[in-house]
Amino acid sequence: MKIKHIPAVALIMASIGLSGCESLDFTPGDQLSGTTFWQTEEHARQAAVGMYAAMKAQWCFGMEFTFDMCSDLADGTTPWADVSRGTSFASSSGGVQNHWQYLYELVHRSNTVIRNVATMPISQETIDRVTGEAKFLRAMAYFRMLNCWGGVPYYDETCDINEQFASLDSPRCSAEELRAHILDDLGEAINKLPVRWDAADLGRATRGAAYALRGKVYLFNRQWNEAAADFEEIVYNKSADYGYALHPDYEELFRLYNGKHSDEMIFSIQSIDGNTSGYALDIVSYFGNKSTMRLIASNCIVPSTTLVDMYENPDGSSFNWDDIFPGFNTGSSELRRKYMCVAIDQGSTVVTSTLDCDTTKVLDAYRNRDLRLCLNVITPYSHYLGTDAGSNPMDKQFVLADATQGGAPMEAMAFMRNSEGWNSYFWRKWIPNGNLDGYWGEYNRTPYEFPLIRLGDVILMLAEAYNESGHMDKAVVEVNKIRDRVGMPGLNTGAEWLAVGGKEEMAGRIRRERAFELAGEGQRYWDLRRWGLLESSVKNATDIFGDLMYTRAYQKRHELWPIPLVEMERNRNLTQNEGW
Repeated sequence: MKIKHIPAVALIMASIGLSGCESLDFTPGDQLSGTTFWQTEEHARQAAVGMYAAMKAQWCFGMEFTFDMCSDLADGTTPWADVSRGTSFASSSGGVQNHWQYLYELVHRSNTVIRNVATMPISQETIDRVTGEAKFLRAMAYFRMLNCWGGVPYYDETCDINEQFASLDSPRCSAEELRAHILDDLGEAINKLPVRWDAADLGRATRGAAYALRGKVYLFNRQWNEAAADFEEIVYNKSADYGYALHPDYEELFRLYNGKHSDEMIFSIQSIDGNTSGYALDIVSYFGNKSTMRLIASNCIVPSTTLVDMYENPDGSSFNWDDIFPGFNTGSSELRRKYMCVAIDQGSTVVTSTLDCDTTKVLDAYRNRDLRLCLNVITPYSHYLGTDAGSNPMDKQFVLADATQGGAPMEAMAFMRNSEGWNSYFWRKWIPNGNLDGYWGEYNRTPYEFPLIRLGDVILMLAEAYNESGHMDKAVVEVNKIRDRVGMPGLNTGAEWLAVGGKEEMAGRIRRERAFELAGEGQRYWDLRRWGLLESSVKNATDIFGDLMYTRAYQKRHELWPIPLVEMERNRNLTQNEGW
């Protein structure tokens, strides 16, 4: 369900020494005595708010979309440059340290709730539900830690952070032990959480979210039958009417704002207000371009050429640039520029010459494809409704300009550019059009609902579980649900290129479909690692013309993150991951 913002009142954890991190608004633990707090139904609700506030923090799950820059789907400068590029990835990396600390902040807030709510003089129904929420969120945090680091120190509700902060020196448990704890928590969450909440509590974790997350834990551990069973529970409403459904409009699904919701969202961060109050994720600062409210920021994450070239033709056949421009694939940068560049005036207001470029042909090379391409990505010679510095809507065009024949694009005028000056694509997914009729007014407050778990993702995970357990025909049915929404022909529906020859080929189809469908949502990096494909996916970042933007490197040790150096210094019982 959606994470609805509630003002941060009576948050239930003292700071655990997050040096260098942003403030997390809290009420100190020593002010929450049993005689003043943990007494009423409202106190239980407020305690739950503190957990969700920690979950939404940027370095916890509030920048989930940025993980695509660590995969083959996106290129970027921050916040994961060292992880993505592999060249300066180290135990001292700031992102590695921050993610560790903020995930543990969520763990300790959840532990505080579980420990204290159990003895509150309130209804057992409320105790069970709040405990279920806490165990779901604790499992969510530990599952991310498992994927980043393997086994980590495990602290449950018997750990009182206010009393034990100075002595938190537990050694790492094994990955298997940690996974068992996660599954135990999710089992309890399933038993305690409701199928749905009333409208006033929209956004709190539900039974369906717990089933979906447990299925994902099983999937990542290659427990195919168990994963399939959990996913089937909510896809096919096995024991309850969960009410989930694919949103009919793929584009609108990522533009839900101002109170609009979708039954596809199983657990998501609901942004409230795009101006100066409420809560909204900071997506545009990373995915936006310099025509997005005249964004002046050093952050820059852009769709990769790998992603764009993956998208199929409308008949489901593979796209090939050589079919559009002979010799393009192996041609030089100069040849590609000849096919794709125009000249603009020095004032960046008009195209003065198309040179040797057929702009309609270039446009068609993108728009005559799977429609998700142009809904996710701003492609050359298409338009984007940006804004000026005052947030007034302004039409912008993405041109590839030959600077030797004229001027260069400027965001203050008619044409687009990014923060790095790269000849790269731009994100359209998540980026507001104009100012949303006045609803959106601050570039660092993107007002869209962001999914952490949605039905489209679950259906594709169910397809994977089916395929890996020997039920390829069932897998085809699930994948075709996703393809049908965007008008793509189904697998095994006629044309030879749609035929699936066996399990391995089907696995490849599912992997590609996840890239098409989930681009810009941060899932790809974790997928590549669990599939054992991270190494083969690491290639230098190149622009539309094939020119180098920056280098990437891979070492075997990158499969697991290093335990942060500062944590090793604080807790001498920690051991480091292999190779670090």
